[in-house]
Amino acid sequence: MASEIEQLGSSCDRVLLVRKARRLEYVSLTYNSLEAIASVITGVFAGSVALVAFGMDSLIEVTSGAALLWRLGQDTIPEMRERAERLSLRVVGGCFLALALYVAVDAVKSLMNYEVPERTWFGVAIAVGSLIVMPVLARSKRRVARAISSQALAADSTQTDLCAYLSAILLGGLLLNALVGWWWADPVASLLMVPIIVKEGVEVLRARSCSCDHERSEI
Repeated sequence: MASEIEQLGSSCDRVLLVRKARRLEYVSLTYNSLEAIASVITGVFAGSVALVAFGMDSLIEVTSGAALLWRLGQDTIPEMRERAERLSLRVVGGCFLALALYVAVDAVKSLMNYEVPERTWFGVAIAVGSLIVMPVLARSKRRVARAISSQALAADSTQTDLCAYLSAILLGGLLLNALVGWWWADPVASLLMVPIIVKEGVEVLRARSCSCDHERSEI
């Protein structure tokens, strides 16, 4: 009887944690959607490769967040939970690698064509806003991910952390262009993002592979 009560209490705690995780993902989706629109539009008008790349990263985070919401919606059934976890890890890892390819190609093209971006203080404001918001969201996601043992949510929190790192690099590139006139700082800042993005993508896909191997060993 006591064990049944403990199990019920644990189940209720998990439901509350999953609800919290879903709320965090909704906040991320809303913020990243607005950030993506603002970054891409501002980047296109200013000719900033780094700002457009940052906006594309936000779009990819929206995709990742949508995959996580679907995964959290399958949490009540253990079999569905495991399948959703693996698929979510695949989506998040693929998003990382797609972003790395896009950023690398666009930055190299900008450097080769000598595409000089305009100064954009609105872009600077976007980067500063992300530096403030993203670390807070990442920490909250990481706590819940540990509590419900979700590698997919942990990977998503890493991607949110990555967004903060990218915003710092973006801010540096935009300020160097605006204050010193170093036009090349913008695409170079984009290229600095690439190895970070690739590393995280590979680690997420490895986590999925380990998860699959662990499941096969239990069969």
